[in-house]
Amino acid sequence: MNSNLQVKEPGRATSLSRVAAILLVLAAFANPAQAQVNAPPAFRAGAGGETVRLDGVLNEPAWATAEIAGAFLQTDPREGMPATFPTTVRVLASRNGLVIGIVCTDTEPSGIVSYSVRRDAPLGQEDHVRLVLGPFQDGRSGYVFSVNPNGARYDGVINASGENENAEWDGIWEAEATRGETGWSAEIRIPIQTLSFRPDLHEWHFNIERRVQRLLEIDRWASPVRQYRLTQTSRAGFLTGIPDFALGRGLSLRPSVTTGGGIPAHGADVAGKFRPSLDVTQRLGSNVTASFTSYTDFAETEVDTRQTNLTRFPLLFPEKRGFFLEGVDIFQFGPPVNNDMIPYFSRRIGLVGGKEVPLLAGAKVNGRVANTNFGGVVVTMDSEPGVVSEGSTMAVARVKQNLWRESHIGFIATAGDPLGRSGSWLSGVDFTYSTTSFLGNKNFSINGWAVATGREGLHGDTKAYAFKIDYPNDKWDMRVWYRRIGRDFDPSLGFVPRRAMQRWNPAVSNRTRFTRGPIQDVSHGINPYLTFNLDGRWETIDAPVQSVWRLRSGDRVQGIVTFGGDRPLQPFQIAPDVAIAPGSYTWVRPSLGFTTAQKRRLYASLSWTGGSFYDGDLTQWELQAVWNPTALYTVEMTAERNSGDLLAGRFTQSVFGTRLRVNVSPDLSIATYAQYDTDSESVGINSRLRWTFLPVADLFVVYNHNVRSVLDRWELQSNQLLVKLQYAWRM
Repeated sequence: MNSNLQVKEPGRATSLSRVAAILLVLAAFANPAQAQVNAPPAFRAGAGGETVRLDGVLNEPAWATAEIAGAFLQTDPREGMPATFPTTVRVLASRNGLVIGIVCTDTEPSGIVSYSVRRDAPLGQEDHVRLVLGPFQDGRSGYVFSVNPNGARYDGVINASGENENAEWDGIWEAEATRGETGWSAEIRIPIQTLSFRPDLHEWHFNIERRVQRLLEIDRWASPVRQYRLTQTSRAGFLTGIPDFALGRGLSLRPSVTTGGGIPAHGADVAGKFRPSLDVTQRLGSNVTASFTSYTDFAETEVDTRQTNLTRFPLLFPEKRGFFLEGVDIFQFGPPVNNDMIPYFSRRIGLVGGKEVPLLAGAKVNGRVANTNFGGVVVTMDSEPGVVSEGSTMAVARVKQNLWRESHIGFIATAGDPLGRSGSWLSGVDFTYSTTSFLGNKNFSINGWAVATGREGLHGDTKAYAFKIDYPNDKWDMRVWYRRIGRDFDPSLGFVPRRAMQRWNPAVSNRTRFTRGPIQDVSHGINPYLTFNLDGRWETIDAPVQSVWRLRSGDRVQGIVTFGGDRPLQPFQIAPDVAIAPGSYTWVRPSLGFTTAQKRRLYASLSWTGGSFYDGDLTQWELQAVWNPTALYTVEMTAERNSGDLLAGRFTQSVFGTRLRVNVSPDLSIATYAQYDTDSESVGINSRLRWTFLPVADLFVVYNHNVRSVLDRWELQSNQLLVKLQYAWRM
């Protein structure tokens, strides 16, 4: 043991009934009926969207007569002040969708920061506009669309209550942008088939913000207040004049074919692959969607990024398949950031032990009717030699009922098991009270959930529950989060990295802003995760105390001191030939980091962490760098090195990754990603071409090549070349 850190062990967890009583009292105190103080802004969509030729220039006659939304105010760096440069927004509607035109004036266009060209690039640290649509006007759901001056586009679906968004969702839409002597402009066309919406509404929630990267400025149209997120549609304005859209038959057929081959394992013969697949979507009105898929796979998705793991618990990787991402916001259970327990984690379907298993067929229905959100999934998985011996069928059902202005109560149930174990089921309820009007104009939320699971041969403590009280605001951000996971809680379709535990997470942070000088703001906070066993004995501690200094130049410096600890009952391997013995360990680990401003063509982030670790010492270095020599090329590099000196031995773990992106256009990009780690002593190369040659059609060419160092010689472990073509017919 390397420090004198002591932790007081609590008694048994508060009973669920007492927790429920506390939540009800707090919800009553928060006054859910309180209305927004200021009337939200609104503007009207004009006619003539079908006359627009998408080129980024608003020169069609219909634009001249359209109503303008232009009263943007700063949220950063000077909240409530007029925007440095004017921004104007117009919307044209037709029976087939919306066309949105944005003009971003800039008196120094040479200072515009815009490097990304590819689809779904993270645009947060360069000039861009970002808009949200809330077609159900429920204050909880919606879509995010973003475009930069190069025409790169990003989209996502808003998670429950607008706390964040799922960037893996991809819709069919178009955008073009152009630069000029007075700034830049963009046109966005969103077909109505891409959106779900309430048919009786003729006004939608709408909001938009613009980022001027070199000034670190964010300008917003509605609710230009820092503590409100753009994705909180309850604080959006309104787009009126929404017409009666024509959905036609509402049928979309997207056949695809994947073909190719390669060597699946070292010493194996070449194996070919030819697999057609089909995705069918039928709109049951404007607000309910039924989907069918056959042989959906991971062929077009990017490979997962390798990670080092210095804990005894598994890591989480996101879902990337389109069929499972449809309606993902409805299936969200509990708080959006809740990786201690996910009752339905769709990567369990079609991926067993890290190996892909074919999906024979899947059907889904999801939508919103009045104040009820619902979704259901049924999937049949095939067998795979050496992975699962027989196929299985799995099902998921989810219902959420909207309450008050921004809250909901929900139910979830799952059945089936990817490994074919019989009698598997899960059921649970969750409740979220959320408001943006707490004490007048503050964010406040209360979350609670309870889940039980079962399976043939599974007995004992098979329940889990949690509650969270959150005050996420700009100056002060505070929360208390408690979770309890039963010893035998083992959902077949869920993600549960750790069982037989209860965890407290009381956190508080403060941000101070400066109106002048080189420092823009300073944040201080503590965010401890204190984990105990079910008898109240502490097991792990992770308590970082951090200070972050953000400079007006855009550079950032941070310092962290983490107080940690662990009490493993069984030995576990932390590195090859190095195992941690059972015992009680505590440590203190300082960390320093520096991130350069992303307005530069070359920017980087470097961090160092040292100090004690278990019964020895550990030094960690992390580097991330991105170089944008031109808009055509992007070079990314990541490196992580862990060097430990423990009683059980010394070890060094390194992970290196480099990615070259060739950004021909937003619709044509080629990325090659190479990764190496010293634990497996293997190099993995993934090359991926994506060509969206029509808004409804994509061509993917993917090549994977893996080699491993064996006795100082590189041996081929596997390779594969896949070509996938998909086309969507919309009727």
